[in-house]
Amino acid sequence: MSSKSKDENTADWVKIIRKYNFPDGRSWWQIVNSVGPYLLLLVGMYFSLSVSYWLTLGLGFIAGGFLVRIFIIFHDCGHGSFFKSARLRKIVGIITGLFLFTPYDRWHYDHLMHHQTVGNLDKKGVGDVRTFTVEEYIKFTKLQRVLYRISRHPIVLFIIGPLLLFLVIFRIPFKFHPTKIKISTHITSLVLVAIVATISYFIGFQNYVLIQLPALFFGAFHGIWLFYVQHQYEDVTWERQDKWDYKTIALQGSSFLKLPKLLQWFSGNIGFHHIHHLSPSIPNYKLEECYNENESFHVEKPLTFVSCIKCIRYRLWDEANGRLIGYKELNRDYSDRL
Repeated sequence: MSSKSKDENTADWVKIIRKYNFPDGRSWWQIVNSVGPYLLLLVGMYFSLSVSYWLTLGLGFIAGGFLVRIFIIFHDCGHGSFFKSARLRKIVGIITGLFLFTPYDRWHYDHLMHHQTVGNLDKKGVGDVRTFTVEEYIKFTKLQRVLYRISRHPIVLFIIGPLLLFLVIFRIPFKFHPTKIKISTHITSLVLVAIVATISYFIGFQNYVLIQLPALFFGAFHGIWLFYVQHQYEDVTWERQDKWDYKTIALQGSSFLKLPKLLQWFSGNIGFHHIHHLSPSIPNYKLEECYNENESFHVEKPLTFVSCIKCIRYRLWDEANGRLIGYKELNRDYSDRL
């Protein structure tokens, strides 16, 4: 593609998405129909403790779905797509972050890096699921290989990892975080301690844990699963810096996950992830509209609830063949180098 045609192509998609790049009154309704039911479910979980903990867990599973919707609100606030007012976005973002046990400034600092580096093999590792290339893995020591395999095991990635991430890792800022981010992260943790202590004073700490932990786990589990399949699927495109292109990686390095309508609602349309990466300024409730009205954004082979399950087996990027592979392919194609 010539530089001129590439510029014209860029101008085309910029013009297309411009009409969707602003929030409307649906933002307020989304807060009502997400936060309201979540709080009611927590209350229901408390009273269900005296009936059956299986009932509590069932309500917790549903609460986890609403927690995913709250995360989408939190997510959109950081992208500047949920309200026109920056101050209002910040306030709502911080409050919803407390529901998620997530420091607003720290998470969005990392997430911005994710958007700027997604699919870039030279700048991977911040704000995404760390994935090494075959060549990098071959150079690992035995201990490094064992640790990597453990970190990528489904039980660690989707069962242990979610709670570890939201309860522990988000409490600890990294060295590369600016001082302002570190301070806000610690303030968030202190506020969370105060909230937990206050609620526990009235209902007891054990009851609080029995209620909050399932809701947080189910929400975090689904959130991590969604985040994983958004960039780790069969036909994904990853490139080195010299070939990395924002529009190409947005549309070919991010999936379109076609979910049943109910799951699409709970996940805040985040399945239209290729459009989200093309323009993070589009509110979540306009992503489907953007997709339906613009054939150029249509995906011939979308992921489905069933087909994305096999994405779990991917472990490494095979740069020589431009694809994600599992350990089976690694042992078959690179056995002489392992």
